Amino acid sequence: MIDSVRNTVLSVINKGNFGYITPDDFNLYAKQAQIDIFEDYFYQYNTWILKQNNRQSGSGYADMAAIAEEVIDIFSKTLPLTSIYPYNIFELPDDYYHISKIIYGGSKQVDRISQDKILNVLSSNLTAPSTIYPVYSQEGNIITVYPSTIQTGISVQYTRIPKDPKWTYMDIGYGEPLFDSSNSDYQDFELPSTDEPLIVSKILQFAGISIRESDVYTFASQEENKNQQVQG
Repeated sequence: MIDSVRNTVLSVINKGNFGYITPDDFNLYAKQAQIDIFEDYFYQYNTWILKQNNRQSGSGYADMAAIAEEVIDIFSKTLPLTSIYPYNIFELPDDYYHISKIIYGGSKQVDRISQDKILNVLSSNLTAPSTIYPVYSQEGNIITVYPSTIQTGISVQYTRIPKDPKWTYMDIGYGEPLFDSSNSDYQDFELPSTDEPLIVSKILQFAGISIRESDVYTFASQEENKNQQVQG
């Protein structure tokens, strides 16, 4: 999809004689466009869940919450975590975006406790965590699992950050670089192909700002609004 996106972007730019986007600039805009759209799926999901609760959404193919959830699930991963031995402290994966659940012993979900409540939970005989009812707190990309005797058997189910898209090419010495998907650092977009028009619009917005062409930015913004109206 990335080559198709780039060809469309260059076609719009060239049609108006607005200049040229280098491969490095395109990859930079592509990365930001994908992140923007990826994060918007969480907003869409929450919005449509609220509409479902108010009986304002459809079902089947019109179930927009389910569609957004399917896209988010593309980025779901489950990985074991290794403790910072000999402590009950675990570092989350570098590509994590959102924790779905922390699991102990392969099947037991570990409840999350906010930082401002953890001391009260630990000091209470009634709420003190155990291997039967473990809890964890989070600070940045570090989680601490309680009781402190839990130092193994922890895994995380999480939503990862999309891989940075990268349009790779061969420099043929003259004219436009030649697309080369066999390059070792080639990476296509990870969003569904249905998002291609929105990706194009996003990239054109960034390009319009960069080359200071208000017409490009305006056109791209109008196209993005059309796509959002179609999505509801």
